[in-house]
Amino acid sequence: MNSDSERKHETSWLKKNCLFFGASLLECLTYVKAFFIGQTKKVKARNEAEATAAELETQKMQVEAADAAEQTKTKLNKSS
Repeated sequence: MNSDSERKHETSWLKKNCLFFGASLLECLTYVKAFFIGQTKKVKARNEAEATAAELETQKMQVEAADAAEQTKTKLNKSS
C-alpha cells in the first residue's frame, strides 16, 4: 500500500514529466510552423535575396523555439 507521501511524490513526478512533454511538443510544433512559413516565403520569393531571407527567418524561428523550450525545462528543473 502506498502512503500519502508516496502518492504525492508520484503525482508530482507525473505532473513534471507531462509538463516536460508539453514543452517538447510545443517546440516540435513551433519547428513545423517555422518550416512551413519558411517554405511558403521561399516559394513566393521573387529573387535569391528574398529566398535567403526566408531561410534565415526559418532558422531564427527554430532557434527561438529551442531556446524557449530550454528555458521552460530549466524552470521546471529549478521548481522541483
